[in-house]
Amino acid sequence: MKQPLQITAHNFDLTESIQTVIRERAEKLDHLDDKIISCRVVVDVPHRSSNKGLLYNAQIYLAIPGKELTVKNEPHEDLYVAVHDAFDAMERRLKDQEEKRRGHTKHHEESPLAFVSQLFPEQGFGFITTPEGREIYMHENSVLNDQFRDLQVGTKVRFVESMGEDGPQASTVRIAS
Repeated sequence: MKQPLQITAHNFDLTESIQTVIRERAEKLDHLDDKIISCRVVVDVPHRSSNKGLLYNAQIYLAIPGKELTVKNEPHEDLYVAVHDAFDAMERRLKDQEEKRRGHTKHHEESPLAFVSQLFPEQGFGFITTPEGREIYMHENSVLNDQFRDLQVGTKVRFVESMGEDGPQASTVRIAS
């Protein structure tokens, strides 16, 4: 961390033991991501519950280049659990940020493009043809948003292909925009 760790308590005093836990967990975050600029941990007792007693709330504010990550968990009756839960959540956030930075996020491929080549509206089916010339069966129930009646020969569609009893078929068809 480029700036020293800040630990703040509201409405109660932190013991040396919990401060040590916070420092150790913050150090672990620093090892996860060496680009952390600052880390501020706020522990407070937001309110007293008549049936549960004291509830502790741990919040973490972490500054990294171009962004501030914040974790605010639900209050917990055990101070150590509240702190550990907050740090666990921040570790997940940091790992997610690193994945995004590296470009390892999941990219969903767009469904293939085809055009309607034959329609038999009375029988409730038709065929689509891919740019490679493959002809694929399409049933009216495969067309999303009840748009089978809107299809015409030549309409461009996107589809998901699956293997049917008699060969390839389009299991999900939507009109391409």
